[in-house]
Amino acid sequence: MLLTLFLFFLSALVIYFACEYFVNGIEWLGHRMKLGATATGTVLAAFGTALPESAVTFMAVVFGTTPEQKDIGVGAAMGGPLVLATLAYAVVGWALWRGGRSAARINADQQRLARDQAWFMGVFVVKVALGLVVFAWKPWLGLLFLAVYGLYVKRELANDEACLDCDDIEPLKLRPRDPTPTTAWAAAQTVLALVVIAGASHVFVRQIELLGIAMGASPHVAALLLAPVATELPEIMNALIWVRQGKERLALANISGAMMIQATIPSALGIFLTPWLLDGPLVAAGLFTLLSIALLWLRFRRACMSVPVLSTVGGFYGLFAVYLGWHFVR
Repeated sequence: MLLTLFLFFLSALVIYFACEYFVNGIEWLGHRMKLGATATGTVLAAFGTALPESAVTFMAVVFGTTPEQKDIGVGAAMGGPLVLATLAYAVVGWALWRGGRSAARINADQQRLARDQAWFMGVFVVKVALGLVVFAWKPWLGLLFLAVYGLYVKRELANDEACLDCDDIEPLKLRPRDPTPTTAWAAAQTVLALVVIAGASHVFVRQIELLGIAMGASPHVAALLLAPVATELPEIMNALIWVRQGKERLALANISGAMMIQATIPSALGIFLTPWLLDGPLVAAGLFTLLSIALLWLRFRRACMSVPVLSTVGGFYGLFAVYLGWHFVR
């Protein structure tokens, strides 16, 4: 148990410092590609940090040999969006609150974030609905989810604003004395950071599983509550780093983009390779996710999202945890 706890905290620390290099490299990549802050966060950063959780679903549904192992993949595909829609957004709110912004509005393109929430809700409703019905050609609908993500990326790049200002970016960590590092150096730092994040995330997830076993948690609990928190750690770390740097726009865009990936790519894998039938806890995870997104969408659409409201969406995750505990105890 002591070794598990040591590796748990060590891997979390490694992920945090690797994310420092990742966000620095991804900002320079966005600048070199003449992308704006929103597209950099929703496309580049989100795709990179979504790799760990997508890998969990991929390994479980492709190489899983038992129904329990495949259940972990489906649970991760449902639990990931829940964590992002609740805890990840709340972390941004809490970080801004601690930074003295308790009464301030969010500094971001709220209308654009509202459109992202609307896209996510549309895809997620279909995703949950498919888990309630059985029909022969359901696996082919996985292609639809991949196509939706492709359209989302195309829209983000087409509607991007002015590119990132180089003056707002810290020097590239691998080239601290170079005022204009090349795209190759920025890409190298980003890829190296991703490799470290992926390795440390794998260790972190394993420790979460061992801690869950020690606490007597079932595979469903591990898949819905524990594993998603572990695999979404890079997004949460990125959000903390960007908020600390005064760049909540990038932090929110990263979460928003990661949510679209979670609503489409892991879902497509699950629909391709499992029966994709959702039981009570999985449906409940979907409903709590939609409740949180509905609140976010309403506030972003009215351009009145504030730090206190953003901080409260984490409560939906707490309510789901209470429900899950009640469900398995009764």
